[in-house]
Amino acid sequence: MGLEKEKSDTSIIMDEDEFNRSIEPILSKQGKVYAAAQDRDPNDINAHLKVGFEDVIAEPISTHSFDRVWIGSHAAFELVKFMFYRLLTTLLAVPMAFILGLVFGVLSCIHIWLVMPVIQSFMMVLPSVQIVWRSLTDMFVTPLFHSMGKALSSIQVKTTEN
Repeated sequence: MGLEKEKSDTSIIMDEDEFNRSIEPILSKQGKVYAAAQDRDPNDINAHLKVGFEDVIAEPISTHSFDRVWIGSHAAFELVKFMFYRLLTTLLAVPMAFILGLVFGVLSCIHIWLVMPVIQSFMMVLPSVQIVWRSLTDMFVTPLFHSMGKALSSIQVKTTEN
């Protein structure tokens, strides 16, 4: 009385017309039965938050709890994580979206209407300022440093041991 392996083939025989008639009401009422889940993080901004039970709690091979404890703790972890995320997003998502929309709107307005015009103005004025600055340094700063360099180049420092 050992273990016996049986191999059985199961097949369902259905007429093609009957098959098409059986799924027509489902398709016409609901559209796609299995739609792919929408990717709400297409740029993978929150890749570091893809945490599973095994990433947090892991038992090495040498130490194992009972299987039912492991399954129960896994189920509790996933359930609590899911429920608290749903609860917190229900409470915080709309106010945070409002606040962040306000912040990014103000930042965009400041950037578009204040920062970029000032930067563009400086970029337009800089070539003429550069010419004036170069003339001033050529007239005042360069001769000063040339004369200081000639005066200080005649100084010699020697160290002697006593």
